[in-house]
Amino acid sequence: MKRMLDRRQIEEVLEILSELYPDAKAELNFKNTFELLIATILSAQCTDVQVNRTTEKLFKDYRTPEDYLELTQEELGKKIRSCGFYNTKSKNILATCKLLLEEFDGEVPGTLEELMTLPGVGRKTANVVLSNAFAEPAIAVDTHVFRVSNRIGLADSKNVLDTEKDLMNNIDRSIWSKAHHMIIFHGRRICKARRPLCEDCPLTDFCIYFRENIMEV
Repeated sequence: MKRMLDRRQIEEVLEILSELYPDAKAELNFKNTFELLIATILSAQCTDVQVNRTTEKLFKDYRTPEDYLELTQEELGKKIRSCGFYNTKSKNILATCKLLLEEFDGEVPGTLEELMTLPGVGRKTANVVLSNAFAEPAIAVDTHVFRVSNRIGLADSKNVLDTEKDLMNNIDRSIWSKAHHMIIFHGRRICKARRPLCEDCPLTDFCIYFRENIMEV
């Protein structure tokens, strides 16, 4: 049996989130599509705050794929070390820059399929770029979106892809991108991983997690 809210309840949840986070948006700092791509690759297993600290200097010195390819993997790794997994990320960034020049005339492609051919770019990263750089409706399921959606009952899935499908089915396409940001904001501010702040949450009348784990205690 699906642990999921009905369409009317989901609409009410989204309305509350919209009132709670009217300015919800990407919290990575970037000035263009290429910077967003690099920042999103760096954000894997890292906070946006730390990525922004790193890219504040990085983006001043390295602006194009050609700029990055002047670095060795070791040199780039030192510059992004604070973002974690720097060996893998530096390798992927350099390989992505090379592919951008060879296959896309140095420009970031604007389709999900093309973006996912880039090293270090999975479905989540591709959706972030599509949504924030190309204004394409998309729902990027990161750890926050996965956790919050399945706790509240916007989705009922055991993996990221099925969660994305649930959300796409349950949310009007015109607000996919907005909903994605609102859910992330809620996950960072209230519905936290280790200890959700249920006492501060305006969604407890709807939330399946609250009903099953808190209200009955």
